[in-house]
Amino acid sequence: MNYVPNTDADRAAMLRVVGAASVDELFEDIPRDLHHPSLNLPQELSELALKRTMSSLAGLNAGADRFAVFLGAGAYNHFVPAVVHHVTGRSEFYTAYTPYQAEASQGTLQTIFEYQTAVCQLTGMDVANASMYDGATAVAEAAIMAQHATQRHKIVVSPTVHPDYVSVIETYTSELGSIVVSSWSENWARTGKTDLSEVQALVDDSAACLVVQHPNFFGCLEDVELLADAVHKAGALLIVIVDPISLGMLRAPGSYGADVAVGEGQSLGNPMSFGGPYLGLFATEEKLLRLMPGRIVGQAADREGRRGFVLTLQAREQHIRREKATSNICTNEALDALAALVYLSAMGPRGLRQVAETCVRKAHYAADRIADVPGYELAFPSPFFKEFVIRCPRPPAEINAQLLKQRIIGGYDLSGAFPALADHMLLCVTEMNTRDEIDRLVDILASGG
Repeated sequence: MNYVPNTDADRAAMLRVVGAASVDELFEDIPRDLHHPSLNLPQELSELALKRTMSSLAGLNAGADRFAVFLGAGAYNHFVPAVVHHVTGRSEFYTAYTPYQAEASQGTLQTIFEYQTAVCQLTGMDVANASMYDGATAVAEAAIMAQHATQRHKIVVSPTVHPDYVSVIETYTSELGSIVVSSWSENWARTGKTDLSEVQALVDDSAACLVVQHPNFFGCLEDVELLADAVHKAGALLIVIVDPISLGMLRAPGSYGADVAVGEGQSLGNPMSFGGPYLGLFATEEKLLRLMPGRIVGQAADREGRRGFVLTLQAREQHIRREKATSNICTNEALDALAALVYLSAMGPRGLRQVAETCVRKAHYAADRIADVPGYELAFPSPFFKEFVIRCPRPPAEINAQLLKQRIIGGYDLSGAFPALADHMLLCVTEMNTRDEIDRLVDILASGG
Protein backbone atom coordinates (compact mmCIF):
# COMPACT_ATOMS: atom_id res chain seq x y z
CA MET A 1 0.00 0.00 0.00
CA ASN A 2 1.08 3.61 -0.53
CA TYR A 3 2.47 5.78 2.25
CA VAL A 4 1.38 9.44 2.22
CA PRO A 5 3.98 11.41 4.23
CA ASN A 6 1.93 14.48 5.25
CA THR A 7 3.03 15.74 8.65
CA ASP A 8 0.97 18.00 10.93
CA ALA A 9 3.13 20.89 9.77
CA ASP A 10 2.42 20.05 6.13
CA ARG A 11 -1.31 19.99 6.76
CA ALA A 12 -1.19 23.28 8.66
CA ALA A 13 0.70 24.91 5.77
CA MET A 14 -1.87 23.67 3.25
CA LEU A 15 -4.75 24.94 5.38
CA ARG A 16 -3.12 28.40 5.56
CA VAL A 17 -2.82 28.50 1.76
CA VAL A 18 -6.50 27.67 1.20
CA GLY A 19 -7.60 29.94 4.04
CA ALA A 20 -9.15 27.32 6.32
CA ALA A 21 -8.67 27.09 10.05
CA SER A 22 -9.08 23.31 10.22
CA VAL A 23 -9.73 20.24 8.15
CA ASP A 24 -13.30 20.16 9.48
CA GLU A 25 -13.89 23.59 7.98
CA LEU A 26 -13.28 22.11 4.51
CA PHE A 27 -16.41 19.99 4.97
CA GLU A 28 -18.74 22.68 6.35
CA ASP A 29 -21.11 22.44 3.36
CA ILE A 30 -21.89 18.81 4.20
CA PRO A 31 -24.71 18.47 6.79
CA ARG A 32 -23.39 17.59 10.23
CA ASP A 33 -25.50 14.44 10.52
CA LEU A 34 -23.72 13.05 7.46
CA HIS A 35 -20.20 13.68 8.70
CA HIS A 36 -19.89 10.43 10.63
CA PRO A 37 -22.57 8.01 9.38
CA SER A 38 -22.96 4.68 11.12
CA LEU A 39 -21.20 2.06 9.04
CA ASN A 40 -21.29 -1.63 9.76
CA LEU A 41 -17.57 -2.16 9.40
CA PRO A 42 -15.43 -4.87 10.98
CA GLN A 43 -12.85 -4.12 13.66
CA GLU A 44 -10.03 -1.95 12.36
CA LEU A 45 -6.76 -3.67 11.53
CA SER A 46 -3.14 -2.68 11.86
CA GLU A 47 -1.18 -2.20 8.66
CA LEU A 48 0.51 -5.58 9.18
CA ALA A 49 -2.77 -7.39 9.81
CA LEU A 50 -4.44 -5.68 6.86
CA LYS A 51 -1.63 -6.71 4.53
CA ARG A 52 -1.94 -10.32 5.67
CA THR A 53 -5.72 -10.22 5.21
CA MET A 54 -5.52 -8.80 1.69
CA SER A 55 -2.83 -11.32 0.73
CA SER A 56 -5.06 -14.11 2.00
CA LEU A 57 -7.99 -12.83 -0.06
CA ALA A 58 -5.80 -12.49 -3.15
CA GLY A 59 -4.72 -16.10 -2.67
CA LEU A 60 -8.30 -17.21 -3.28
CA ASN A 61 -8.04 -16.08 -6.90
CA ALA A 62 -7.16 -18.56 -9.64
CA GLY A 63 -4.45 -16.35 -11.11
CA ALA A 64 -2.24 -16.92 -14.12
CA ASP A 65 0.83 -16.98 -11.88
CA ARG A 66 -0.34 -20.17 -10.14
CA PHE A 67 -2.65 -21.85 -12.65
CA ALA A 68 -2.13 -23.08 -16.21
CA VAL A 69 -4.30 -20.85 -18.43
CA PHE A 70 -6.03 -22.09 -21.58
CA LEU A 71 -8.66 -19.35 -21.62
CA GLY A 72 -8.50 -16.63 -24.27
CA ALA A 73 -11.60 -15.21 -25.97
CA GLY A 74 -10.31 -11.63 -25.96
CA ALA A 75 -7.88 -11.45 -23.03
CA TYR A 76 -4.59 -13.29 -23.46
CA ASN A 77 -1.84 -14.56 -21.22
CA HIS A 78 1.34 -13.40 -22.98
CA PHE A 79 4.79 -12.80 -21.56
CA VAL A 80 5.53 -9.21 -20.48
CA PRO A 81 9.27 -8.37 -20.56
CA ALA A 82 10.62 -6.67 -17.43
CA VAL A 83 11.54 -3.55 -19.40
CA VAL A 84 7.83 -2.82 -19.94
CA HIS A 85 7.09 -2.47 -16.22
CA HIS A 86 10.36 -0.60 -15.68
CA VAL A 87 9.46 2.12 -18.20
CA THR A 88 5.74 2.40 -17.46
CA GLY A 89 6.46 2.53 -13.73
CA ARG A 90 8.53 5.72 -14.02
CA SER A 91 6.75 8.58 -12.27
CA GLU A 92 6.76 10.92 -15.30
CA PHE A 93 4.64 8.37 -17.16
CA TYR A 94 2.81 6.62 -14.34
CA THR A 95 1.32 9.79 -12.85
CA ALA A 96 0.69 11.75 -16.05
CA TYR A 97 -2.76 11.96 -17.59
CA THR A 98 -4.23 14.16 -20.33
CA PRO A 99 -1.63 16.14 -22.32
CA TYR A 100 -3.81 19.15 -23.18
CA GLN A 101 -1.00 21.59 -22.38
CA ALA A 102 1.35 20.51 -25.14
CA GLU A 103 4.30 22.71 -24.18
CA ALA A 104 4.39 21.03 -20.76
CA SER A 105 3.65 17.50 -21.97
CA GLN A 106 6.31 16.84 -24.58
CA GLY A 107 7.40 13.51 -23.09
CA THR A 108 3.88 12.08 -22.98
CA LEU A 109 3.07 13.44 -26.44
CA GLN A 110 6.23 11.89 -27.88
CA THR A 111 5.39 8.46 -26.47
CA ILE A 112 1.90 8.69 -27.98
CA PHE A 113 3.34 9.79 -31.33
CA GLU A 114 5.78 6.87 -31.30
CA TYR A 115 2.93 4.53 -30.33
CA GLN A 116 0.88 5.74 -33.30
CA THR A 117 3.87 5.12 -35.57
CA ALA A 118 4.30 1.59 -34.22
CA VAL A 119 0.61 0.80 -34.78
CA CYS A 120 0.86 2.04 -38.38
CA GLN A 121 3.93 -0.14 -38.96
CA LEU A 122 2.19 -3.12 -37.40
CA THR A 123 -1.06 -2.78 -39.35
CA GLY A 124 0.25 -1.39 -42.63
CA MET A 125 -2.19 1.52 -42.41
CA ASP A 126 -1.53 5.22 -42.97
CA VAL A 127 -2.62 6.82 -39.70
CA ALA A 128 -3.42 5.71 -36.16
CA ASN A 129 -4.91 7.48 -33.17
CA ALA A 130 -3.71 7.67 -29.58
CA SER A 131 -5.62 4.50 -28.61
CA MET A 132 -9.26 3.91 -27.68
CA TYR A 133 -10.80 2.63 -24.46
CA ASP A 134 -10.53 -1.01 -25.57
CA GLY A 135 -10.93 -3.26 -28.59
CA ALA A 136 -14.74 -3.33 -28.42
CA THR A 137 -15.17 0.44 -28.41
CA ALA A 138 -12.61 0.75 -31.20
CA VAL A 139 -14.76 -1.53 -33.37
CA ALA A 140 -17.93 0.40 -32.59
CA GLU A 141 -16.27 3.73 -33.35
CA ALA A 142 -14.93 2.32 -36.63
CA ALA A 143 -18.44 1.28 -37.66
CA ILE A 144 -19.79 4.77 -36.93
CA MET A 145 -16.90 6.29 -38.87
CA ALA A 146 -17.80 4.07 -41.83
CA GLN A 147 -21.37 5.38 -41.68
CA HIS A 148 -20.10 8.96 -41.83
CA ALA A 149 -17.71 8.17 -44.68
CA THR A 150 -20.27 6.37 -46.86
CA GLN A 151 -23.45 8.15 -45.74
CA ARG A 152 -25.02 4.72 -45.28
CA HIS A 153 -26.59 3.23 -42.16
CA LYS A 154 -26.35 -0.54 -42.52
CA ILE A 155 -23.56 -2.22 -40.53
CA VAL A 156 -22.90 -5.86 -41.42
CA VAL A 157 -21.04 -7.83 -38.76
CA SER A 158 -19.69 -11.31 -39.40
CA PRO A 159 -21.11 -13.98 -37.06
CA THR A 160 -17.51 -15.01 -36.32
CA VAL A 161 -16.81 -11.69 -34.56
CA HIS A 162 -16.46 -11.68 -30.77
CA PRO A 163 -20.06 -11.61 -29.40
CA ASP A 164 -19.20 -8.93 -26.84
CA TYR A 165 -17.92 -6.70 -29.64
CA VAL A 166 -21.21 -7.14 -31.47
CA SER A 167 -23.10 -6.10 -28.32
CA VAL A 168 -20.99 -2.94 -28.00
CA ILE A 169 -21.60 -2.04 -31.66
CA GLU A 170 -25.35 -2.44 -31.12
CA THR A 171 -25.21 -0.30 -27.97
CA TYR A 172 -23.19 2.47 -29.61
CA THR A 173 -25.40 2.68 -32.69
CA SER A 174 -28.82 2.06 -31.13
CA GLU A 175 -29.82 5.75 -31.24
CA LEU A 176 -28.29 6.54 -34.64
CA GLY A 177 -30.91 4.96 -36.87
CA SER A 178 -28.42 2.20 -37.66
CA ILE A 179 -29.26 -1.25 -38.92
CA VAL A 180 -26.83 -3.80 -37.48
CA VAL A 181 -26.92 -7.18 -39.21
CA SER A 182 -25.08 -9.78 -37.14
CA SER A 183 -27.32 -12.90 -37.12
CA TRP A 184 -26.66 -14.85 -40.28
CA SER A 185 -27.55 -18.42 -41.26
CA GLU A 186 -25.43 -21.06 -39.57
CA ASN A 187 -23.21 -21.76 -42.59
CA TRP A 188 -20.30 -20.46 -40.51
CA ALA A 189 -20.84 -23.30 -38.00
CA ARG A 190 -19.50 -25.79 -40.58
CA THR A 191 -16.23 -24.01 -41.36
CA GLY A 192 -15.72 -21.54 -38.52
CA LYS A 193 -15.35 -18.76 -41.10
CA THR A 194 -17.38 -15.98 -42.70
CA ASP A 195 -19.49 -17.19 -45.63
CA LEU A 196 -18.50 -15.23 -48.75
CA SER A 197 -21.81 -15.80 -50.55
CA GLU A 198 -23.70 -14.35 -47.59
CA VAL A 199 -21.39 -11.33 -47.53
CA GLN A 200 -22.18 -10.69 -51.20
CA ALA A 201 -25.90 -10.87 -50.42
CA LEU A 202 -25.83 -8.70 -47.29
CA VAL A 203 -23.30 -6.03 -48.27
CA ASP A 204 -25.40 -4.11 -50.79
CA ASP A 205 -25.69 -0.43 -51.74
CA SER A 206 -27.17 0.36 -48.30
CA ALA A 207 -24.24 -1.11 -46.35
CA ALA A 208 -21.63 1.16 -44.80
CA CYS A 209 -19.22 -1.61 -43.86
CA LEU A 210 -18.48 -5.23 -43.11
CA VAL A 211 -16.88 -5.94 -39.75
CA VAL A 212 -14.78 -9.11 -39.77
CA GLN A 213 -12.27 -10.54 -37.30
CA HIS A 214 -9.00 -12.12 -38.49
CA PRO A 215 -8.08 -14.45 -36.82
CA ASN A 216 -11.74 -14.62 -35.88
CA PHE A 217 -13.34 -15.32 -32.51
CA PHE A 218 -12.95 -19.07 -33.07
CA GLY A 219 -9.27 -18.66 -33.94
CA CYS A 220 -9.80 -19.41 -37.64
CA LEU A 221 -8.17 -17.44 -40.43
CA GLU A 222 -10.61 -15.64 -42.71
CA ASP A 223 -10.40 -15.24 -46.51
CA VAL A 224 -9.80 -11.54 -46.06
CA GLU A 225 -8.77 -10.69 -49.63
CA LEU A 226 -11.95 -12.20 -51.09
CA LEU A 227 -14.01 -10.40 -48.45
CA ALA A 228 -12.27 -7.09 -49.23
CA ASP A 229 -13.05 -7.45 -52.95
CA ALA A 230 -16.72 -8.22 -52.28
CA VAL A 231 -17.11 -5.31 -49.86
CA HIS A 232 -15.42 -2.75 -52.08
CA LYS A 233 -17.48 -3.76 -55.11
CA ALA A 234 -20.53 -2.72 -53.09
CA GLY A 235 -18.96 0.63 -52.21
CA ALA A 236 -18.65 -0.25 -48.52
CA LEU A 237 -15.65 -0.26 -46.17
CA LEU A 238 -13.90 -3.29 -44.69
CA ILE A 239 -13.20 -3.08 -40.95
CA VAL A 240 -10.83 -5.81 -39.76
CA ILE A 241 -10.40 -6.71 -36.09
CA VAL A 242 -6.88 -8.05 -35.58
CA ASP A 243 -4.94 -9.87 -32.91
CA PRO A 244 -1.74 -7.77 -32.85
CA ILE A 245 0.42 -10.78 -31.93
CA SER A 246 -0.76 -12.58 -35.08
CA LEU A 247 0.65 -9.73 -37.18
CA GLY A 248 4.10 -11.05 -36.32
CA MET A 249 3.51 -13.63 -39.05
CA LEU A 250 0.22 -12.82 -40.84
CA ARG A 251 -0.08 -10.13 -43.51
CA ALA A 252 -0.85 -6.62 -42.31
CA PRO A 253 -4.45 -5.45 -42.91
CA GLY A 254 -3.25 -2.62 -45.12
CA SER A 255 -1.76 -5.11 -47.56
CA TYR A 256 -5.03 -6.90 -48.37
CA GLY A 257 -7.41 -3.98 -48.68
CA ALA A 258 -8.69 -3.25 -45.18
CA ASP A 259 -9.98 0.29 -44.82
CA VAL A 260 -9.80 0.26 -41.02
CA ALA A 261 -7.81 -1.99 -38.68
CA VAL A 262 -8.86 -2.19 -35.05
CA GLY A 263 -8.17 -4.56 -32.20
CA GLU A 264 -7.45 -5.14 -28.55
CA GLY A 265 -3.91 -4.14 -27.60
CA GLN A 266 -3.82 -5.89 -24.21
CA SER A 267 -1.58 -8.69 -25.47
CA LEU A 268 1.14 -6.13 -26.27
CA GLY A 269 2.87 -5.82 -22.92
CA ASN A 270 -0.22 -5.49 -20.74
CA PRO A 271 -1.25 -8.18 -18.21
CA MET A 272 -4.78 -9.59 -18.21
CA SER A 273 -5.51 -7.76 -14.94
CA PHE A 274 -8.91 -9.40 -14.45
CA GLY A 275 -10.33 -7.55 -17.45
CA GLY A 276 -8.73 -4.14 -17.70
CA PRO A 277 -7.82 -1.44 -18.21
CA TYR A 278 -6.99 -2.27 -21.82
CA LEU A 279 -6.44 -0.24 -24.97
CA GLY A 280 -8.07 -0.21 -28.37
CA LEU A 281 -5.94 -0.17 -31.50
CA PHE A 282 -7.31 2.00 -34.31
CA ALA A 283 -5.63 2.66 -37.66
CA THR A 284 -7.02 3.67 -41.03
CA GLU A 285 -6.28 5.13 -44.45
CA GLU A 286 -5.22 8.75 -44.81
CA LYS A 287 -8.41 9.63 -46.69
CA LEU A 288 -10.40 8.89 -43.53
CA LEU A 289 -8.08 10.88 -41.24
CA ARG A 290 -10.51 13.72 -40.53
CA LEU A 291 -13.30 11.30 -39.67
CA MET A 292 -11.17 9.18 -37.36
CA PRO A 293 -12.29 9.30 -33.70
CA GLY A 294 -10.07 9.92 -30.72
CA ARG A 295 -6.94 11.91 -30.14
CA ILE A 296 -4.09 12.24 -32.63
CA VAL A 297 -0.61 13.50 -31.81
CA GLY A 298 1.39 15.11 -34.60
CA GLN A 299 5.02 16.10 -35.03
CA ALA A 300 5.98 19.72 -35.68
CA ALA A 301 9.07 21.95 -35.60
CA ASP A 302 9.71 25.32 -33.99
CA ARG A 303 11.35 28.34 -35.64
CA GLU A 304 14.77 26.90 -34.90
CA GLY A 305 13.94 23.56 -36.49
CA ARG A 306 13.71 21.65 -33.23
CA ARG A 307 11.25 18.75 -33.16
CA GLY A 308 8.14 19.09 -31.04
CA PHE A 309 4.80 17.35 -30.58
CA VAL A 310 1.25 18.70 -30.65
CA LEU A 311 -2.33 17.54 -30.40
CA THR A 312 -3.58 17.54 -33.99
CA LEU A 313 -7.09 18.16 -35.38
CA GLN A 314 -8.41 19.11 -31.94
CA ALA A 315 -11.26 21.10 -33.47
CA ARG A 316 -13.15 17.87 -34.14
CA GLU A 317 -12.97 16.60 -30.55
CA GLN A 318 -15.68 16.44 -27.92
CA HIS A 319 -14.17 18.92 -25.48
CA ILE A 320 -14.36 21.61 -28.19
CA ARG A 321 -17.20 20.71 -30.56
CA ARG A 322 -19.49 18.95 -28.10
CA GLU A 323 -22.32 17.20 -30.03
CA LYS A 324 -20.63 17.97 -33.38
CA ALA A 325 -17.53 15.96 -32.48
CA THR A 326 -16.54 12.92 -34.53
CA SER A 327 -17.11 10.66 -31.50
CA ASN A 328 -17.61 10.60 -27.75
CA ILE A 329 -14.04 9.42 -27.20
CA CYS A 330 -12.32 12.21 -25.28
CA THR A 331 -9.33 10.48 -23.74
CA ASN A 332 -6.85 7.71 -24.48
CA GLU A 333 -5.29 4.78 -22.62
CA ALA A 334 -1.87 6.42 -22.56
CA LEU A 335 -0.14 4.21 -20.00
CA ASP A 336 -1.36 0.99 -21.62
CA ALA A 337 -0.40 2.40 -25.02
CA LEU A 338 3.06 3.13 -23.67
CA ALA A 339 3.33 -0.48 -22.50
CA ALA A 340 2.41 -1.60 -26.01
CA LEU A 341 5.04 0.71 -27.49
CA VAL A 342 7.76 -0.54 -25.15
CA TYR A 343 6.77 -4.15 -25.85
CA LEU A 344 6.89 -3.69 -29.64
CA SER A 345 10.19 -1.79 -29.40
CA ALA A 346 11.76 -4.45 -27.19
CA MET A 347 10.53 -7.38 -29.28
CA GLY A 348 11.10 -5.91 -32.72
CA PRO A 349 9.78 -7.61 -35.89
CA ARG A 350 11.88 -10.74 -35.33
CA GLY A 351 10.83 -11.15 -31.68
CA LEU A 352 7.16 -10.61 -32.50
CA ARG A 353 7.37 -13.22 -35.22
CA GLN A 354 8.98 -15.68 -32.81
CA VAL A 355 6.13 -15.18 -30.33
CA ALA A 356 3.53 -15.68 -33.07
CA GLU A 357 5.23 -18.80 -34.41
CA THR A 358 5.55 -20.25 -30.92
CA CYS A 359 1.84 -19.70 -30.34
CA VAL A 360 0.99 -21.47 -33.61
CA ARG A 361 3.23 -24.46 -32.91
CA LYS A 362 2.00 -24.95 -29.35
CA ALA A 363 -1.65 -24.45 -30.26
CA HIS A 364 -1.48 -27.01 -33.05
CA TYR A 365 0.35 -29.46 -30.80
CA ALA A 366 -2.40 -29.08 -28.20
CA ALA A 367 -5.19 -29.38 -30.79
CA ASP A 368 -3.70 -32.54 -32.29
CA ARG A 369 -3.26 -34.18 -28.89
CA ILE A 370 -6.76 -33.29 -27.69
CA ALA A 371 -8.32 -34.49 -30.95
CA ASP A 372 -6.77 -37.91 -30.28
CA VAL A 373 -8.65 -38.21 -26.98
CA PRO A 374 -11.79 -40.36 -27.41
CA GLY A 375 -14.91 -38.17 -27.42
CA TYR A 376 -13.08 -34.97 -28.37
CA GLU A 377 -12.60 -33.60 -31.88
CA LEU A 378 -11.51 -30.41 -33.59
CA ALA A 379 -14.69 -28.59 -34.62
CA PHE A 380 -13.49 -26.71 -37.70
CA PRO A 381 -11.25 -27.73 -40.62
CA SER A 382 -10.03 -24.15 -41.21
CA PRO A 383 -6.47 -23.03 -40.43
CA PHE A 384 -6.18 -21.35 -37.03
CA PHE A 385 -3.71 -19.20 -35.12
CA LYS A 386 -3.57 -19.68 -31.31
CA GLU A 387 -7.21 -20.48 -30.53
CA PHE A 388 -9.28 -23.44 -31.66
CA VAL A 389 -12.67 -24.99 -30.96
CA ILE A 390 -13.06 -28.49 -29.57
CA ARG A 391 -16.28 -30.51 -29.56
CA CYS A 392 -16.60 -32.09 -26.10
CA PRO A 393 -18.32 -35.30 -24.99
CA ARG A 394 -20.03 -33.47 -22.11
CA PRO A 395 -20.83 -29.85 -21.13
CA PRO A 396 -17.74 -27.61 -21.02
CA ALA A 397 -18.87 -26.19 -17.66
CA GLU A 398 -18.44 -29.63 -16.09
CA ILE A 399 -15.06 -30.12 -17.72
CA ASN A 400 -13.83 -26.68 -16.60
CA ALA A 401 -14.95 -27.35 -13.03
CA GLN A 402 -12.85 -30.50 -12.94
CA LEU A 403 -9.87 -28.77 -14.56
CA LEU A 404 -9.99 -25.99 -11.99
CA LYS A 405 -9.55 -28.57 -9.23
CA GLN A 406 -6.32 -29.56 -10.99
CA ARG A 407 -5.12 -25.92 -11.12
CA ILE A 408 -5.98 -25.48 -14.79
CA ILE A 409 -8.15 -22.67 -16.13
CA GLY A 410 -10.00 -24.27 -19.03
CA GLY A 411 -11.53 -22.86 -22.21
CA TYR A 412 -14.45 -20.61 -23.06
CA ASP A 413 -17.86 -22.33 -23.08
CA LEU A 414 -19.41 -21.40 -26.43
CA SER A 415 -22.91 -22.70 -25.72
CA GLY A 416 -24.17 -19.44 -24.20
CA ALA A 417 -23.26 -17.06 -27.03
CA PHE A 418 -23.54 -19.62 -29.83
CA PRO A 419 -26.41 -22.15 -29.38
CA ALA A 420 -25.26 -23.90 -32.55
CA LEU A 421 -22.04 -24.75 -30.72
CA ALA A 422 -23.48 -26.39 -27.63
CA ASP A 423 -20.88 -28.68 -25.98
CA HIS A 424 -18.07 -26.77 -27.71
CA MET A 425 -15.12 -25.15 -25.99
CA LEU A 426 -12.76 -22.45 -27.27
CA LEU A 427 -9.20 -23.11 -26.08
CA CYS A 428 -6.23 -20.77 -26.31
CA VAL A 429 -2.52 -21.66 -26.23
CA THR A 430 0.21 -19.02 -26.10
CA GLU A 431 3.97 -18.98 -25.60
CA MET A 432 3.25 -19.06 -21.85
CA ASN A 433 1.88 -22.61 -21.95
CA THR A 434 4.57 -25.24 -21.45
CA ARG A 435 4.53 -28.67 -23.05
CA ASP A 436 4.05 -30.18 -19.60
CA GLU A 437 0.94 -28.05 -19.05
CA ILE A 438 -0.51 -29.11 -22.39
CA ASP A 439 0.22 -32.78 -21.73
CA ARG A 440 -1.32 -32.50 -18.26
CA LEU A 441 -4.47 -30.95 -19.78
CA VAL A 442 -4.71 -33.82 -22.27
CA ASP A 443 -4.16 -36.44 -19.59
CA ILE A 444 -6.95 -35.02 -17.43
CA LEU A 445 -9.34 -34.90 -20.39
CA ALA A 446 -8.43 -38.48 -21.33
CA SER A 447 -9.06 -39.67 -17.77
CA GLY A 448 -12.53 -38.17 -17.79
CA GLY A 449 -11.54 -35.65 -15.11
